[in-house]
Amino acid sequence: MRKKDCFYLGKIAKKFSFKGEVLVYLDTDEPEMYTELESMFVETNGHLVPFFIERSSIHREKFLRTKFEDMESEEEADTIVGKDVYLPLTMLPTLEGNKFYYHEVVGFDAIDQRLGNFGTVLRILDNGVQALFEVQKDEAIILIPLIDEFIIEVNRENKSILFNTPEGLIDLYI
Repeated sequence: MRKKDCFYLGKIAKKFSFKGEVLVYLDTDEPEMYTELESMFVETNGHLVPFFIERSSIHREKFLRTKFEDMESEEEADTIVGKDVYLPLTMLPTLEGNKFYYHEVVGFDAIDQRLGNFGTVLRILDNGVQALFEVQKDEAIILIPLIDEFIIEVNRENKSILFNTPEGLIDLYI
């Protein structure tokens, strides 16, 4: 499996028991969606390696207490602590309306209600404080805060996002 065909699910945070169980931190708002997984990919030496799950359950809201097959000791669990885990993009539930996954809108046209098309979404920058749309127009990079009030419509069919940005915001970059 290639990383570009997957989404980041979380990180193996720490060992849980002497029997090889680990706690996987889930970077999601709906951790309960991932309690019935058969497997997950663990990034090891730059490659995604499938790990099959014997059992799992939610632990303290954001963690998945996980017992992988053939992992029977603390020492074995130590080898994967701190590693990132991924799932195939095909496992993401379909979003509707103005909800979207960050990777989903890359390449969409960025259209402002007043100014019209002002570029193409390159990516979403998420530094933890404020997520930003990074939009390219010719040589300029335009940063638009990812704020619900700015997003009028996400049109998946036309691959575009209609914005209502504050007057002067886009002008700062062009």
